[in-house]
Amino acid sequence: MRIAQVAPLIESVPPQLYGGTERVVAWLVEELVALGHDVTLFASGDSRTRARLVPAWPRALRLGRPRTDPMAPSAMLLEAVARRATDFDVIHCHVDWLPLPLLSRLGVPYLTTTHGRLDMPGLADVIRQFPGAAFVSVSNHQRAALGEANWLGTVHHGLPVDAFRPQLEAGSYLAFLGRLTRDKGPEPAIRIARAAGRTLQIAAKVPSGERTYFKERIEPRIDGSQVQLIGEVADEAKQRFLAGAAALLFPIDWPEPFGLVMIEAMACGTPVIAFRSGSVPEVVDDGVTGFIVNGEAEAIHAVARLSELDRHHVRARFEQRFGARRMARDYLRLYEGLMTRP
Repeated sequence: MRIAQVAPLIESVPPQLYGGTERVVAWLVEELVALGHDVTLFASGDSRTRARLVPAWPRALRLGRPRTDPMAPSAMLLEAVARRATDFDVIHCHVDWLPLPLLSRLGVPYLTTTHGRLDMPGLADVIRQFPGAAFVSVSNHQRAALGEANWLGTVHHGLPVDAFRPQLEAGSYLAFLGRLTRDKGPEPAIRIARAAGRTLQIAAKVPSGERTYFKERIEPRIDGSQVQLIGEVADEAKQRFLAGAAALLFPIDWPEPFGLVMIEAMACGTPVIAFRSGSVPEVVDDGVTGFIVNGEAEAIHAVARLSELDRHHVRARFEQRFGARRMARDYLRLYEGLMTRP
């Protein structure tokens, strides 16, 4: 099958540091190539892939200098796709709504995986303009906010089973990994760790728009002892960070579409303590790969119960449910169904 994958230009594929969507695209592309398909990746020029790379922009935008108007790279991306569209059996987009006006006119089967939240004003209006556009959700919960879209199905993320090495002995600290924004829950994570008497290590980036929040709400609580800020971590450091943790804290306060860090932790054998929100009940097997809790008090109690969980079982359940090969095969079934539609 001749497959195009269209990635965001914010990060490279895979990203050098933080970047969930681009990381998933990288894993999907590599698995599709391994399965024998002819894959072309439209992405930034600093991406690394075994597929055929079409560099729509020289360098990922977040780390690129000098800064540029983001609309210019977007225009280049769409033009690159338009020029080659008829070379493909199917075009798979990961850039939300941007290419819909183009792809709806090219006559090539296409679908869009929605990686972000869908409860934003105006999205229903967009959907109504493109009734033939096919979408894939990354969790069943994600699609609830936009039920009228043409959903082909849900495909949970997957990562290569050898990407993270499990550590089967219990770790020594609690971990928080993600953006330092209010909805990701760094403040509850700090309170949970302090109340449980455990060290919390925070590996995270501070988004440019959240520096005031970090300075006022997070930085004063980082004492370098019980609460430690590690900073943004690349892949190898992330492996050590997650594998060495007793648990990952995921105290979110928003409708999380998927939560990639949860399965990255599970791949390391590390259980997850997560608030019951968004996709969490679809990803965490309560009592097996972690604990789903209703607030901080239950999370503190869950920390005390970590010895009840077997890290061998955490890793085994990850392999059963969240491997990249399973993800690729799920998408292939959707591609085939899309191509045979009248």
